[in-house]
Amino acid sequence: MLPLVIIAGLLAFVSSKPCDTAGSHHALLLSLNQNLLRSLEGQEGLPNPSVHLGLRLSDYHNLDKESEHLNKLKNDLHDDIQSSLTNNQPVVGSLALYSLALKSSCYDLNTITFTVSESSKTLLTHLKKQMELERENIAFSHRPLTNYYQYSLGLLALCVSGVRVNIHDSHKLIKAVEHELFKHGDAESVDTYAMAGMALQCVKDSGFYAHNAVELDTALSNIKQKLLASRRADGHIGNEFSTGLAVQALLAMGVEVSGCAASMEAMRTSARGNIYHNPMAISQVLPALHKKSYLTLRRKDCLNEDNSLVLEPVDPVVVLPSETKVKMMVEVVMLSGAAAVYSVDVPKGSSLLEGLELLKGKNPGFTFEKESSLWGPYLSVVNGEQARQSDRRYWNLSSDGTALTEGIVDFKIEAAQKITIKNTGY
Repeated sequence: MLPLVIIAGLLAFVSSKPCDTAGSHHALLLSLNQNLLRSLEGQEGLPNPSVHLGLRLSDYHNLDKESEHLNKLKNDLHDDIQSSLTNNQPVVGSLALYSLALKSSCYDLNTITFTVSESSKTLLTHLKKQMELERENIAFSHRPLTNYYQYSLGLLALCVSGVRVNIHDSHKLIKAVEHELFKHGDAESVDTYAMAGMALQCVKDSGFYAHNAVELDTALSNIKQKLLASRRADGHIGNEFSTGLAVQALLAMGVEVSGCAASMEAMRTSARGNIYHNPMAISQVLPALHKKSYLTLRRKDCLNEDNSLVLEPVDPVVVLPSETKVKMMVEVVMLSGAAAVYSVDVPKGSSLLEGLELLKGKNPGFTFEKESSLWGPYLSVVNGEQARQSDRRYWNLSSDGTALTEGIVDFKIEAAQKITIKNTGY
């Protein structure tokens, strides 16, 4: 997943602007909902459980298309997770999102099983086992097998599904909050604080950590302060793409809707400006704009649902390459610190991925490989050197010194600039 991080420390402000009703923004919400639904038509690779969550937490539905997508999750995503489990690969995040997606459609999670070493066990049993492996790794190396975002997601999924959360799982997350371990590189991850906030709030609401309520309340208070301190002057929390989860978390943790008014308006402004064209981004923003969070799934009953969402036919849009060329410089900084600089002219408006493909074709000294994620493809190998999650490394991307908040498909080259691709640890 594309890292969405920002250094916390900006002064928070409390908006006194009353929160507009969802009804007054019906057209915008409907448009976002339709865009998310339409994304299913052109979806490449595995079906996205987060998209399913976004659709199911909306007030408007197309139940036939949602049911069709659910079946794809139960087949394609299920098979992919089964393969990972068979190969002993950590899949706590995928299992968690899969279970939340099923829960959002009120599907009986006890009927979903995976078979490992000729032993068939339910999805939730496997999720508990994955959390145990993550917890053991924290005890051994002071960090999860995956990361604290996925660890929080696993805790949230178990809690939302009504499974009694292991006290030790909660304790590890509380300690991570206490020691401010939610970082990606040198920056704090707003996304991780948000997911941890929802997970721990669910634990509190369920009474799974009653033996030390003060410790839990302190962690929740710290998370809330981190999120509010990350709110920018324009209302976004962290950046445009972390605000959805952040608002979900704040609402889940009891912040009044009016206290999120500035962030709500910031998301609406970004939506009107077509900032949220990535389905993953819409899937996290849409529930927040409906004043819901993933905790809403605990009481979702799937009864008397609106089924009025339809998609109007859309004429295909043919985008011709721009005749205007802009210079894109690319600096690659390896793990050793060695750097190489390349240059290529690309059509204005090209995606970063298209620009890198052009560079690769024109300069045999530059090579790269990519892998897929829920946010779209990301760089995994550059000039023969890899930076993967399993190595606690990633390729940090920046433009003229400013970290990118979009992936290589979504970021557009509109003017001459220098793209830096740096092997970075976390």
